[in-house]
Amino acid sequence: MNQFIIMMNEFLSTDIQAYHRYDYTTYKTAGNPDFINHLKNQFGDTEPCTLKKAEDELRKTIEEDLTIIRERLNNLNLTVCVIPRAKAEKYYSDNQRLFKKVISSVVDKANGFINGTNYIMRHTNTRTTHMNKNGRGGDGDMPYVGITKATCHISSEVQGKDILLIDDIYTKGVNIDEDAIQSLIDNGAKSVIFYAVAKTYKGGVKCNDLDLPF
Repeated sequence: MNQFIIMMNEFLSTDIQAYHRYDYTTYKTAGNPDFINHLKNQFGDTEPCTLKKAEDELRKTIEEDLTIIRERLNNLNLTVCVIPRAKAEKYYSDNQRLFKKVISSVVDKANGFINGTNYIMRHTNTRTTHMNKNGRGGDGDMPYVGITKATCHISSEVQGKDILLIDDIYTKGVNIDEDAIQSLIDNGAKSVIFYAVAKTYKGGVKCNDLDLPF
């Protein structure tokens, strides 16, 4: 597992400790975590066997990395929250919510973690940023300062908690993660640590949007 810092900017008031497992380079290249794309199941047509393999890969990754993160933080008890997808929760079918479902199931069985996977819930559509250039971003706004608080319900349960905020892919410059972190801080979280399954290579996926089936 790799460690990095999310730097403060106009979306985020402080530097944040962060972790990630994989580098995201290009879909279908050697070593790329393609299972993340499969789990998104953006168009609802991913084969069940592919989804099952992706679920298993994510479960294994999260189980291993939660243990490592907690050890690195001196066994601090953490409340796990998940970055919501771009559209309102009701927009997605059950087999398009698998990322959060798997994380929730792992957290329920892990020592030292509280399940807060439903503490940030999208109620208003935003633009799907990684598909916007090819015209398939849908309705809603692109990221702006405060978009998380404007388009999500954030549970009062985050107050006073040490939060581990999880996303599938972190890309520097998109600022969805930065804005969500700030929303937790503004809503009273004691601290926020960030974890992404993958981080885009050198801040950008080395392909065009049409190569990304998510």
